[in-house]
Amino acid sequence: MRNRLLAFIGVFIGVLFLFNTAALAKTVKIRVQAVIPTKADEVVMLKDYAKNVAALTNNTVQIEVLPAGAVVAVSETLEAVSKGLIEGGFAWTHYWSGYSPAAMLFGSPTAGSGLGIDNIAWISWYMYGGGKALYNELWKEMKMNVHGLILQPVGPEALGWFKKPIYTMDDFRKLRFRTPPGIPGQTYNDIGVAAVSMGGGDILPALEKGVIDAAEWCCPKPDSIFGFQKVLKYYYLQGLHQVVVNADLYINGDVWKSLTAEQKKAMEVCADASLMRSLAYRIYENGKALKKLVEEDGVILMDTPPEYFTEYMAAVMKSMDKYKKQDPFFKKVWDSQKAFADIAVPFWSQAQTTNANLGNAYAKPKKK
Repeated sequence: MRNRLLAFIGVFIGVLFLFNTAALAKTVKIRVQAVIPTKADEVVMLKDYAKNVAALTNNTVQIEVLPAGAVVAVSETLEAVSKGLIEGGFAWTHYWSGYSPAAMLFGSPTAGSGLGIDNIAWISWYMYGGGKALYNELWKEMKMNVHGLILQPVGPEALGWFKKPIYTMDDFRKLRFRTPPGIPGQTYNDIGVAAVSMGGGDILPALEKGVIDAAEWCCPKPDSIFGFQKVLKYYYLQGLHQVVVNADLYINGDVWKSLTAEQKKAMEVCADASLMRSLAYRIYENGKALKKLVEEDGVILMDTPPEYFTEYMAAVMKSMDKYKKQDPFFKKVWDSQKAFADIAVPFWSQAQTTNANLGNAYAKPKKK
């Protein structure tokens, strides 16, 4: 009886200690400026992350999501976070490739870094292949006072939207095409496609005014929210430029240091959970959106010209070789991904072939 009483007292004291620790933790309010409008699907999942952080920190970490341009211009988001003008930012790391080309290998490793790495395999590298340590090192390399958290893997992204079908790469090269910033877009220029970079909110007006002829953004659900189907009807799902895309959260380094160990751990655990939650959310939401696009909005699905894949991949490999020679940190990250790919991709590519065949065995008969 005495031992049971002592055990009970011990547990009670432990719970009381944890409660008091949470209760005494200083409340921290983090304003996070996104680089996209608040209606975007990515912001839906960002707010989901914020709710989980609040729940696990007894509401002592409160994240407020601000729309693009609320405090600073989209292009100034990362520096604003580093300088403490805002506590947090939300974007894709490849947006900041101008500070370090290695940022692309985290935010949007073009064509899977040329190594066959898809969005799920990338998460494996990030969590178990040394990627997270290199991601933390990236901010020091970029001289940014930032702590980053990868939240939302997406991919593979669609090639994009077109006014009329493209049957060959020559058809494609006649068009002005909205692409992501940084290396993914530059690779289109390398194969002769006139790539135009612009923010998500500017794409539809540019299409309506004829500033661009075609565009990519992401996937069926986010694309339909932006309303591309209102002006374009030909949709190509297969593309290489963003097989892997990762949205991440940037916290000012001083703000991060001010958090308690428990608060930091809660944000990290919620970030890791967000990787799975985002993948699961996207599969169902994109499926529903694609069904509506085809069955209700008159969108026509097309197959990407076969030569696109060989031309784009060849350009990617040249790009990788160039940056490996120019930037030691880029080479360090790419070498890490290659070491991972040599082990993981032979298995995972075969597993994914099985998954694709499984899905096609069900989906193709339904299509007929």
